[in-house]
Amino acid sequence: MTDIHTQFIELSELRIGMYVYLDVGWMDHPFPISNFKISTQEQIETIRSLGIERVRYAPDKSSAADAAADNTPPADTIVSNVTETPAEHALRRRRALLASQAASLQVCERQFNHAAQTFKQVSEHVHAQPGLAKQLVEQLIQGFLGQILSEDEAAIRLLSEKAGEKTSLHSINVTVISLLLGKALDLNKTDMLNLGVGALMHDIGKIELPDRVRWIDEHFSAPEKLAYQEHVMHSVNLARKMDLAPNAMLLMAQHHEHHDSSGYPSRIPGEKMSPLSRIVALVNQYDNLCNPANPALALTPHEALSQIFTKYKTRFHELTLTTFIRMMGIYPPGSVVQLSDDRYALVVSVNSARPIKPKIIIHDPTIDRDEALVINLEHEQLLCIHRSLKPLQLPKAAYDYLSPRKRLCYFFERGLEARTGKSNEGQL
Repeated sequence: MTDIHTQFIELSELRIGMYVYLDVGWMDHPFPISNFKISTQEQIETIRSLGIERVRYAPDKSSAADAAADNTPPADTIVSNVTETPAEHALRRRRALLASQAASLQVCERQFNHAAQTFKQVSEHVHAQPGLAKQLVEQLIQGFLGQILSEDEAAIRLLSEKAGEKTSLHSINVTVISLLLGKALDLNKTDMLNLGVGALMHDIGKIELPDRVRWIDEHFSAPEKLAYQEHVMHSVNLARKMDLAPNAMLLMAQHHEHHDSSGYPSRIPGEKMSPLSRIVALVNQYDNLCNPANPALALTPHEALSQIFTKYKTRFHELTLTTFIRMMGIYPPGSVVQLSDDRYALVVSVNSARPIKPKIIIHDPTIDRDEALVINLEHEQLLCIHRSLKPLQLPKAAYDYLSPRKRLCYFFERGLEARTGKSNEGQL
């Protein structure tokens, strides 16, 4: 509820000394509390990076000297010292951008870790308290949808390997990418909810399997392979116990079926697969290629897309596949690439609305890795990606600097640029 002593202001009006209220979830910002007095320019840049259009401001709690004024120029045009040199201004600007990108990544990783904890709780409660398990899942997916559907554009963000664990990483990856693909396919909100719930729960039946067959292995014997495939039946049984929606359960039953009838357990043809099943079957295949049980068999994101399109194309619904490839771009997050100027880079984010120009971190030995800015290729007219590489093709210095992920961990972030991030001019 809006306090009568507060007023809404645009982000361009933010000043040091203002007491502000962030009317977003506590996981959607990196600050310890949601209402506080702004004390640094970096806090202003961080607030602007959150993607909100305006904030509430309390004049009575703000420093009088910094109260909002209609004629005051935007905060990013103010210099703290009239004698500030161009070099000092560039340094201050760089620090603000670093703070903004760090805050955005921190929000994504906090949300991913919250999702991982929720998934763990669901796994623990699904037998004894299936109603609670259902409530936890639906609340989590509703939270995802509140962000994905409220944004005109959404980006797929690569996280650090410390986010998530083996038991939850795959399910969350599949959920995040499936929801973004569902949005690209213009699914309605009810279908999006069922898609998210079914995607998160698609492998829940694996908790019923012995450890030795819980993760697919190319060396499985025929009986072990059949035992592994029973996780689909177990997942559906648990979904019934949770009283999930029929479309979510159908998705779980069909997530290993293929359009050419080569899947399991029923080998049904594509026309009998539900639209939601087609999405998760495809995304599940992609993530399994990138994050197999044996890391030595992992494909790069670029290789996984290429293999799906060339080797496994008949397995998937044509429109779903073409939309997926268009959304992920040629170089999905996690891809290691060489640029047109021969430098090496890691793709960290792809805007699903503009996937040809991803955001990257470039190997630059003159800049500490922790100080490296994320560069948006959309704003670089003279720079583009020349080719994709395997991580082991990188020179050692570039490999150590870029730290290609052995496990790909995805989440979503706002696709619209923060005001401070619209130009990387002078950063290269």
